[in-house]
Amino acid sequence: MTQEEIIQQGAEAILIKKGSTLIKRRVAKGYRIKEIDEPLRKRRTKREAKLLEKAGKIINVPKVLKVDEKTKEIDMEFISGIKLSEGLDEMKNWREVCVAIGRNIAVLHDADIIHGDLTTSNMIWVEGGKLDSSSLIGRTRSARLINRKTDNGDDVDSSFCENNSAESGGKLYFIDFGLGFGNGRVEDKAVDLHLIKQALEAKHFKKWEEFFSAILKGYKISKGFDEVMKRLEKVEKRGRYKEKY
Repeated sequence: MTQEEIIQQGAEAILIKKGSTLIKRRVAKGYRIKEIDEPLRKRRTKREAKLLEKAGKIINVPKVLKVDEKTKEIDMEFISGIKLSEGLDEMKNWREVCVAIGRNIAVLHDADIIHGDLTTSNMIWVEGGKLDSSSLIGRTRSARLINRKTDNGDDVDSSFCENNSAESGGKLYFIDFGLGFGNGRVEDKAVDLHLIKQALEAKHFKKWEEFFSAILKGYKISKGFDEVMKRLEKVEKRGRYKEKY
């Protein structure tokens, strides 16, 4: 019998590794009455599973294997790789990885998917082979990318537009969509970018500006790039105002 190993215990859920499977189990909250806690955990479990399945059609995410609404569990593929919160600073190909982060975010946002917790702790880089761009190109077939132009007129790197053409190897995965949701507004997309910027400042303070610049370079493929950037400025101004007062 395959042994279970608790690899992370958070406020909302326990992560359990069982062979090649990761089990995310939402735990009951003692401070919530059962009549509220049960349907809330059930709803959040269903929502995350659906979001993972939707996102999995356009970017690399763990594959959902089973959803158990009774136990509030999602069984998914265990991704073995480098968690970027621990490895990004030392990566020689950090620029390529950060551009890939930006492009993944852009593809999610263009599908109106908001991750909700964009930090490098929720991104895994799997070494080996060629950079897999098929998740962004082969599965979306965006006319904007085929034409190698973004909506703001910038060129998209041709190396990213042709499957398996990058020189350095690896595959980027986004994980943990527990705070995510669909039908995102421009405001939500700007907040998503603000979150990754804040996370970089906190965790990768020595090179965060270079990292974020590369992420924005990748994000330029988004059809709403200009609008989201304008809203991001407003989001950051509100943040600075709150800090001042």
